[in-house]
Amino acid sequence: MIRNWSTAAARTAAALGRARTGRGPAAPVTYGLIVLCCVLFLVSPAAGLNPAYGSGDALLAEQRAYFRRWGVIPADLFEDSPGAALTPVTALFIHGSWVHLLGNMLFLYVFGALTEERMGRVQFALFYLGCGYLALLGYAAANAGSQESLVGASGAISAVLGAFLFLLPRARVTSLLPFLFFLPLRFPAWLVLPFWASLQWLAARRAGDGPGVAYLAHLVGFGLGFVFAWVRFGRGTRVRSAPATAPEGENQP
Repeated sequence: MIRNWSTAAARTAAALGRARTGRGPAAPVTYGLIVLCCVLFLVSPAAGLNPAYGSGDALLAEQRAYFRRWGVIPADLFEDSPGAALTPVTALFIHGSWVHLLGNMLFLYVFGALTEERMGRVQFALFYLGCGYLALLGYAAANAGSQESLVGASGAISAVLGAFLFLLPRARVTSLLPFLFFLPLRFPAWLVLPFWASLQWLAARRAGDGPGVAYLAHLVGFGLGFVFAWVRFGRGTRVRSAPATAPEGENQP
């Protein structure tokens, strides 16, 4: 199974932050997505909490079947199958582990609320689903022969980061960098997010099509998000400065 996120940084607990915007923006779509993903994970075999799915090898079999049913299988996606064509949507709400889920939801919480406030609720929801779909589609096209299932929201969340970079380039981002002993340092988004994208690009060059992290989906999503914000909003709507903090690890957005 390919988990569509960077788990290395999540394991280092680098993701410890939140957006600070006074009273905070009203972001029902962002919070609704977080709740939905969490609920779906808790009731799924991936959480390992429901005894009805068994344990040991039986649980692993249930998990594999679950990921194959709702995740993207690149080798199946481009066949004439209506069901397979829907999997880039369903995969956005499926996560492979607790680390995978919590890493994704934390970054959606941090960056999604501000981006939704700038875009508006309906537009943000369509943007999230559309860019997430295209990010997974792009990964599948580049790995068309892969039989590994691809799950996770990080293609869509990477798009949120790309839009955030354009809309709030000077928002202050608090970063915990492992190679600096996790000292909390604050950098503008225009420095932190391109640095993350560069790490994803380097990792994508080394990655294969087997189980792991779909770095290419991150890059596609990030690029789509930035281009969408640029085309849709233009330079006149950019926020020059915003008091925001967000987590940043060595390998995660």
